[in-house]
Amino acid sequence: MVVEVRLYATLRRYTPASPNGVITVDVPDGSTVLDLVRKVNLYPTEIHLIIVNGIGCDFEKRLNNGDRVGLFPPVGGG
Repeated sequence: MVVEVRLYATLRRYTPASPNGVITVDVPDGSTVLDLVRKVNLYPTEIHLIIVNGIGCDFEKRLNNGDRVGLFPPVGGG
């Protein structure tokens, strides 16, 4: 199944071929967000917020074909 992944802020460095941070990823049926994160070589500790189809979730969320996944790092500032 294919999902769309949007990486935000500092996570975009993991998609140099797609500077806007949007990629499509083919994952096996029954995959979770954590499976997806590992497939695209991200470190789960770098992800603070996960949004699937506009709804916040966690790494155990099962994905479906066509899902849109947004991954956000912790927000820094001072």
